Amino acid sequence: MFESLRNAFRIEDIRKRLFFTFIMLMLIRFGSILPTPGVNPEFIQEFFAQHVGEAFNFFDAFTGGSLYRFSVFALSITPYITSSIIMQLLTVAIPKLEEMKKEGEEGRKKIATITRYLTVVLALIESAAMAIGFGRGGLLVDYNVVNIIVVVATLTAGTALLMWIGERITDKGVGNGISVVLTINILSTMPQDLTRLYHQFVVGSSTIAWGVLAALVIIGIILLVFVFVVVLQSGERRIPVQYSQKIQGRKTFGGQSTHIPLKVNTAGVIPIIFASAIMQFPVVLISLFGGGDGATPATAEGIGGHVLVGMNSQFWFNPSYPIYSLGLLVYIFLTIFFAYFYTAITFNPMEIANNMKKSGGFVPGIRPGKQTTDYLQKILNYIIFVGACGLVIVQLVPFFFNGMFQAQVAFGGTSLIIVIGVILDTIKQIESKMVVRSYSGFLTNR
Repeated sequence: MFESLRNAFRIEDIRKRLFFTFIMLMLIRFGSILPTPGVNPEFIQEFFAQHVGEAFNFFDAFTGGSLYRFSVFALSITPYITSSIIMQLLTVAIPKLEEMKKEGEEGRKKIATITRYLTVVLALIESAAMAIGFGRGGLLVDYNVVNIIVVVATLTAGTALLMWIGERITDKGVGNGISVVLTINILSTMPQDLTRLYHQFVVGSSTIAWGVLAALVIIGIILLVFVFVVVLQSGERRIPVQYSQKIQGRKTFGGQSTHIPLKVNTAGVIPIIFASAIMQFPVVLISLFGGGDGATPATAEGIGGHVLVGMNSQFWFNPSYPIYSLGLLVYIFLTIFFAYFYTAITFNPMEIANNMKKSGGFVPGIRPGKQTTDYLQKILNYIIFVGACGLVIVQLVPFFFNGMFQAQVAFGGTSLIIVIGVILDTIKQIESKMVVRSYSGFLTNR
């Protein structure tokens, strides 16, 4: 990996792309500390101090600390991610959008335009909810219509600017721009979390021996999770495909062997995002509109109040409140469900089987047509379950330590999967550009 990066800097075009990406990332970090006009920063910081380990800490990790500072990038790129997921779902449900998707590059451009407009609409809604909900509690220096409009306009413009930066990185930089923006945000919060762990378990240990042991345990767990995520993201099941030979005149066509790569983690991080959003949405709403203190074991009233506490990941694995860990079972079920659901709308075994049949391809030992479809679906169901279980394991590690030891770590399995996946994809893209450059040089020399 390091050898590839070193070689990449020797190529002028890639070096320019890397430099452009670096400048854009610096602009993102500058915007993350630029305060929103008319906002009292102490209010949001006090709010986070009172809601440690809850849903807003999860969102703050995705914004790179911008939400904690309530900067111009407080919403970050999350409205764009939400709109992209919505468009993927609507593409399956609405025939007109499905036709656009099949139109090729022109259709993808139309869908991308709709996604941008939807991003702005979602940013307007989210910023208005935050300005009004938090504004009533003291977020705004002066709670009036003018300040609300200023905050809404600023946050929406910040999201639009991040979306533009992401697209520019894709065109003129390296990697998928939106993913790179999200990754740099997540990475920026990790040093703070590691520092918190260091002071809580190493410095705060009763003896030096316990401090050293705690440091070794923390490093070991992080490395194990890192390796597990790399294996989960890189693992794939290869379905062998053989193409029959065709003889036309004196020439023979086809006959080659290839494979269909099915990733173990077929749905990526989407199942965790969906499951987390559903579990935390009621908690966020209550906190947003001034009822955050109701979602705690001490103040919960009635069945509804205790259900809300059970949906809050802060109390999972907490030995003082074991009953609330039942919410974890709901979370696991939702993760597995969305892994199957999202894969079902993005991967169609019947379409692949039909395309193979038209081009003279077949899976050895399996007849083309329905049997191939059933075979691919059977393999896919098995892979989805393995991948979903892997996602659950990665996500449970931070929940366990947050609940059992009150570790208060904002980044978790979701963040690690995103970061590692984006880094691996970016490195592959750089290597592919280097290969293309090598072929171009070879052809030019000839």
